Amino acid sequence: MKIHEYQAKEILKGYGVPVPRGRMTTQAAEVYDLAKEMGGTVVVKAQIHAGGRGKAGGVKLARSPREAQDIATRLLGSRLFTHQTGPEGKQVQKLLIEEGLNIKKEYYLGIVVDRSRRQPVFMASAEGGVEIEEVAARNPAAILKEHIDPQIGLSPFQARKLAFGLGLPPALVGQAVKVFAALYAAFVATDASMVEINPFLETAEGNLIALDAKVNFDDNALYRHPEFRLLRDYSEEDPLEIEASRFGLNYIKLDGNIGCMVNGAGLAMATMDIIKLAGGNPANFLDVGGGASEESVTSAFRIILSDSHVQAILVNIFGGIVRCDVIARGIINAAKAVGVKVPIVVRLEGTNVDEGRRLLQESGLNIALADGMQDAAEKVVAKARA
Repeated sequence: MKIHEYQAKEILKGYGVPVPRGRMTTQAAEVYDLAKEMGGTVVVKAQIHAGGRGKAGGVKLARSPREAQDIATRLLGSRLFTHQTGPEGKQVQKLLIEEGLNIKKEYYLGIVVDRSRRQPVFMASAEGGVEIEEVAARNPAAILKEHIDPQIGLSPFQARKLAFGLGLPPALVGQAVKVFAALYAAFVATDASMVEINPFLETAEGNLIALDAKVNFDDNALYRHPEFRLLRDYSEEDPLEIEASRFGLNYIKLDGNIGCMVNGAGLAMATMDIIKLAGGNPANFLDVGGGASEESVTSAFRIILSDSHVQAILVNIFGGIVRCDVIARGIINAAKAVGVKVPIVVRLEGTNVDEGRRLLQESGLNIALADGMQDAAEKVVAKARA
């Protein structure tokens, strides 16, 4: 689950991470007074769930309250197009008005889970203010990493090592160690999947401040944080993804024309890969889960078909926990209930697979059975093209 910058800063501030003074607003008429309250010179920042806002014109420095209000008027209601929004862009509905600061140096800080090590990894770079992916591609050595034993936490020596590695002035190392510890405390306490500060700012006055902030939460831990659900901005999400979440389905819309319904995230990824290898283009990632039911299968079909670009559907199910005959009945009933008019290719393996295949063959529906994943991919790509 993603949240906005202003929300992330409020959370990090509660753990001791220093952030600039700022206020969120949805009204351009409020910006003049907000800017005046913060000293006149402010930064007007569009709040959307995407990186690259600065390059897209969504972050502007205003040197007077009047200029700030003019910028806000132009930004609110406009669409920003970044490398993360896709060609449709994102509409700006909220702004963060933030005090101007005297920038001396920009750094990067981030914490994610390194799944290969099964540990959080604290990353830092002296090349802040730019996309960390660019730094990783151009100069991987510029990214410092400290893996953290979750039973011990971020050790003071690790924090000092990062601070000195960034080239911070010795007088600021103690301050940096406290900020790093606060950032890690927030990461753990909120069950975040990622926290990122880019840029992490050294001011001319000798202060360290999180000039930007991004926090993503682990959806699987949200039951422990009901207060975070209130931070979800549905206007920033795809309507089909929202609908899928209501039925416990994991759905992500893509730009292809072959709908995919699969049980298990790993199998879903493999299915999309083999469709690409066969010359096709997946229209979505959809995982109905290991305990797929007739209701979830029906909902999955409805969501897939809500995408007008879908010209064929591949159902790829491995019946382990759930039996193949149960899935087959779900596919048949769902296809009839939803009124599927595009061809369907089904690959079934696992418990009661013979009975499941028999039910599909005798259904009278436009369903082609596949023997193996490669056969399934080739058939669905051919049907989509036809």
